Amino acid sequence: MASTSDFRNGLCIEFNNDLFTITQFQHVKPGKGPAFVRTKLKSLKTGKVIDNTFSAGHKVTIARIERRPYQFLYQDDLGFHFMHNETFEQINLPADLMPSSDFMKEGQDVEIVFHAETETALSCNLPPFVILEVTYSEPGVKGDTSSSTALKVAELETGAKLNVPLFINTGDKIKVDTRDNSYSERVKQ
Repeated sequence: MASTSDFRNGLCIEFNNDLFTITQFQHVKPGKGPAFVRTKLKSLKTGKVIDNTFSAGHKVTIARIERRPYQFLYQDDLGFHFMHNETFEQINLPADLMPSSDFMKEGQDVEIVFHAETETALSCNLPPFVILEVTYSEPGVKGDTSSSTALKVAELETGAKLNVPLFINTGDKIKVDTRDNSYSERVKQ
């Protein structure tokens, strides 16, 4: 058990029969009335962010989570298959635990978050940036648009489609931001 004085960003707590991670918190001591703590909590199961206010000194249960390194092997009708980088133990996860699965290629290193007490997988996180090759894109012609931020759709080696600038061509390698599924930059070869 911990109290609100132990809150910090990234702390995982059990709240309303779910596991939440604290993304923001603020201790408030108003001039009139008791102190309280405003928080933003992100559910580890659904990814939904909620606002909640705890009274100062409120007791919460801290959940122990572990982040383990895995490597993506392949995908089939059972889900996504991974291998632990150190023990070579293999597991498979359903598609609902994979937020950016369309940017994952075979051999990709990922981090899987486990609830330590129950040994259940909570989520699978790709690195913040991955480098992928463009397998198809329409040729972009300068002067095609009236704005300077012109984008076109490109297909990547994993089959994902992504909006990229007009100067990206088939065969180019690009860096993709997996946090918001967007184009970041072209990679020099």
